[in-house]
Amino acid sequence: MANEFSQQSFVQKSVIGELFATKHPLHLSLILEILRKLILNIYVLCISLFLMLLVASAQGQQRISTEQYIDTYRDVAIKKMHEYGIPASITLAQGILESGSGNSRLAQKANNHFGIKCHKEWNGKTYYMDDDEKHECFRKYKHAEDSYRDHSLFLTQRGRYSFLFEIKITDYEAWAKGLKKAGYSTNPKYPELLIRIIEKYNLSQYDDKSYKEKKAGNEGKVKHIKKSVVKPMTIDQFKKDERYPSGRQLFSNNGIKLLIAVKGDTFNKLAKEFGLYTWQFYKYNDLDKDYVLKIGDIIYLEKKKRKADKQHPGHEVKQGETISSISQLYGVRERRIYKMNNLPDGIQVSAGKVLKLR
Repeated sequence: MANEFSQQSFVQKSVIGELFATKHPLHLSLILEILRKLILNIYVLCISLFLMLLVASAQGQQRISTEQYIDTYRDVAIKKMHEYGIPASITLAQGILESGSGNSRLAQKANNHFGIKCHKEWNGKTYYMDDDEKHECFRKYKHAEDSYRDHSLFLTQRGRYSFLFEIKITDYEAWAKGLKKAGYSTNPKYPELLIRIIEKYNLSQYDDKSYKEKKAGNEGKVKHIKKSVVKPMTIDQFKKDERYPSGRQLFSNNGIKLLIAVKGDTFNKLAKEFGLYTWQFYKYNDLDKDYVLKIGDIIYLEKKKRKADKQHPGHEVKQGETISSISQLYGVRERRIYKMNNLPDGIQVSAGKVLKLR
């Protein structure tokens, strides 16, 4: 503030000095010249303040080092190695390379550490930026850990990477070359770059399965459900509940009251009918505010449960089903389904996969 006042004082003195020091009449040209100098001084002062703020902002956004990145995500990479069989050294090296040790625009803005693009199966949040082509679609995650989990799923659920899992988990060189062969990157030097990072930071030490994990342990492992114990669920199995004063038939599923949308239903009309707020419908049914009701939609009037009924421990995904539709069918919160199955938010699973619901 002292600098600001002193500069203002300087501006005032310079103007006053010009007014009183001159012995000539104040012609229009002289007044304009004084005003020009005044505006110039104000402009210089504004630029100075802007630069000061810019420097302060840059200092507040310091880049993290590669060593800090490794310390932050080492245990996550080890955990994924135990769950999916991908060497922790490879995962870390890819994260370092693809995200610039977590400093890239994509990592900062979208928590995407592996440069994974949207692809047709992605229904989660997105982030657009120029890459190989202009305005490309990338996956956006709530947490960086979700990006690590999605990276593991990306490699394990695509057939072209299947041969990698025949390679020893300690053979990081073969894994690096295999990733290039499978088409993970178009950079011809991709294997060499990964190997160089692994050897520079001694990342191969984390590929030893006896390496002591600080947080990972066996936490997060998904206990698979056998298809033989899965009982298909349909809307016909919903129990008929009371008939509302408006004449609408209500149902219950997993101990939660619900309705089936009919022609003419909107969230505003339902809110008036049931004495609820529109935001409650969105929240109870995991819906966006711009969602438009369709005939036959399952709409819950209460919060969905954290797990399905005991007789439905799991669900075999059918063609065309989404996590959202499965969530509505069983009355289980979407986020819980993602978490129970160790899936990143927004990912859609292929037909035939069995999801854990309890």
